[in-house]
Amino acid sequence: MVKKIKKELYEFKVFFYALPASVTALLVLTVFSMNLLANKSINMPFSWMALDCGTLISWIVFLIMDTVTKHFGPKAATELSVFAIILNTVFCIIFFLASLIPGVWGESAGSDIINIAINKTFGGTWYVLLGSTIAFLISAVVNNFSNYGIGKIFKKNPDAFYAYFLRVYISTAIGQFVDNFTFSFLVGRVFFGWSIIQCVGSAATTMIAELLFELLFAHFGFKICRKWKNQELGKEYFELRKNV
Repeated sequence: MVKKIKKELYEFKVFFYALPASVTALLVLTVFSMNLLANKSINMPFSWMALDCGTLISWIVFLIMDTVTKHFGPKAATELSVFAIILNTVFCIIFFLASLIPGVWGESAGSDIINIAINKTFGGTWYVLLGSTIAFLISAVVNNFSNYGIGKIFKKNPDAFYAYFLRVYISTAIGQFVDNFTFSFLVGRVFFGWSIIQCVGSAATTMIAELLFELLFAHFGFKICRKWKNQELGKEYFELRKNV
């Protein structure tokens, strides 16, 4: 058991060093930022529709996971997602502790009401963090392995743009819906009494919005995958995986 754990850790270390640091940094930053931006809702015309400002950047997370899955495989992408979740939790704890420290935020203008509101926004709420963490973890697994599975269909030309686009678009649609529905159910329904229709409506609305972003930037992810393949990025990692 210990030997297997050490092997897995070494394998992740090799993958982690092979992956460009900018990709890891962007993923961690996006995961943390989208949870913070999710505190601000976007006004929608119907009660069953729900969007928050986290949608503006959450598509980046799925674009990164899809790109990493295409080149390194679903296992590596899922491990990277778990790494991002751990760092996100650490920083959320730091922000929570900072919110407990007596003091005044610069933008509060001396108002206790505004100061308390800012503290609560940055400090977060435990069930929101728990719900978002569970939702992201489940959706990451669903997205990464569905992406990989769909990619297996294109055996003749797996590296063509249409193959990349379809596997990314379909897996993102599934992953995003699972993410948003899980969060809506765990937080919205359990703590705020949302109906199932509201949970489904919220999940569908956010999924559609984020698929539009994916449509605009899918070609960028495709170019990165092609570049990584031409550079033989992660060659040592793939050699390790051959022996599994």
